[in-house]
Amino acid sequence: MSKMAEMAQTIEELRTAAASINAAADWLYQQFSGDDIEAQATEAPTKKEPKPELKLEDVRAVLAEKSRAGHTTEVRALLKKYGAAKLSETDPANYEALMKDAEVIGNGS
Repeated sequence: MSKMAEMAQTIEELRTAAASINAAADWLYQQFSGDDIEAQATEAPTKKEPKPELKLEDVRAVLAEKSRAGHTTEVRALLKKYGAAKLSETDPANYEALMKDAEVIGNGS
């Protein structure tokens, strides 16, 4: 596994851990906030707003910036990782993961 892939995986694991800790803190707050248990039971569950779907243009802008910054080789390696020779061949379902991987390009130089 390359250093970039390891870094991306570590970052994703940290984000997941942070989200889990935040959820646990929210649960503990609700349990010990002193609110009436019946009031908690009758509250409507909160709805998560759907994330805006990434578009080809969004991903292209980020990858183009990385490429202009001298990281063309890394950008090509990312595309290859997701089974494409060019961005337009990349499955849109992979855009979010591709963007997360692209975030670390150039941050360790």
